[in-house]
Amino acid sequence: MKTKQRLSKIFLAIAMTGAASYTLAADTIKIGLAGPVTGAVAQYGDMQFIGAQMAIEQINNDGGVDGQKLEGVVYDDACDPKQAVAVANKIVNDDVRFVVGHLCSSSTQPASDIYEDEGILMITAASTSPDITSRGYELIFRTIGLDSLQGPTAGNFIADNVKPTNVAVIHDKQQYGEGIATAVKETLESKGVKVGLFEGINAGDKDFSSMISKLKQQGIDFVYYGGYHPELGLLLRQAKERGLNVRFMGPEGVGNKEISAIAGPASEGLLVTLPKSFDQDPRNQKLVEAFKAKNQDPSGPFVFPAYAAVQVIAEGIEKAGSTDTDKVAEALRSNTFDTPTGNLAFDEKGDLKDFNFVVYEWHQDGTKTEAK
Repeated sequence: MKTKQRLSKIFLAIAMTGAASYTLAADTIKIGLAGPVTGAVAQYGDMQFIGAQMAIEQINNDGGVDGQKLEGVVYDDACDPKQAVAVANKIVNDDVRFVVGHLCSSSTQPASDIYEDEGILMITAASTSPDITSRGYELIFRTIGLDSLQGPTAGNFIADNVKPTNVAVIHDKQQYGEGIATAVKETLESKGVKVGLFEGINAGDKDFSSMISKLKQQGIDFVYYGGYHPELGLLLRQAKERGLNVRFMGPEGVGNKEISAIAGPASEGLLVTLPKSFDQDPRNQKLVEAFKAKNQDPSGPFVFPAYAAVQVIAEGIEKAGSTDTDKVAEALRSNTFDTPTGNLAFDEKGDLKDFNFVVYEWHQDGTKTEAK
């Protein structure tokens, strides 16, 4: 669905730090859905929102949580750290006690500081930076893996399958992009692969001619990019136009159909690490059909983790017998949860005990196949 259609149909008249409620019921358990409605990576926010809202709808149709309905309230942080702080404070003022979000790690981390201080339980379905859960917080969880896992997955694949001789590792200087790029660089170097260039670009850059010239001059034969799809899409397209015929790879932040729209044929063969395709699991076909009945795409990497985040919150409340967030957090760490993304169990930091990233080969039509 195109962005303009999505904004008009789902998020009518949302203020930049305001909220949009999906229901009007007074006696509900509110769940803040925080992420980018606007901005360069709003497509990822859409994945999170449709996954979470589907879970809310289906749980409510099954009777709710201990007789109460769930209410999803959308907050737009535009994947901007300052706006994320404003959103977090708005959530506090709105007396929302549970949050699914945020999406970008650089927004999730400062928002999570506020949630921990204010007794709000947060589950991110998309932020992969290890720093978010490394601070000993009690109320911060995630239903996706960490860059400390994703980086080695990428690095090992490059070393063992691609076998390049001189790799460039580029990043966007942001928490997520630089973090995953560093993990890839360390893995490559531990396996004896030369990293001839480790350098940052600026998020929002449009012209990569100087970077492409540098890649050519240094004899780079493979490029890993840590960041999001808008910059990589342009880099792919411009590299092809300037005759740099090397293969590229990126993390789940580039695994969006928009990269094919930006890069066109240059996106063919791009390698991407992503959560496994939960929409292809036969056990999830009824759920996939429910998304498609709403003309929603269930294939995005954050759709099913967001669904699982809502489900875990709901079942955590039921197991705790309370909406007290400390008790719910204890229930999350003490139980396992059978979700569409698998059987989930949390460690003391709030991270999943088991999660796997898969390497896919991207195609110019926006589809992907598992890389071999």
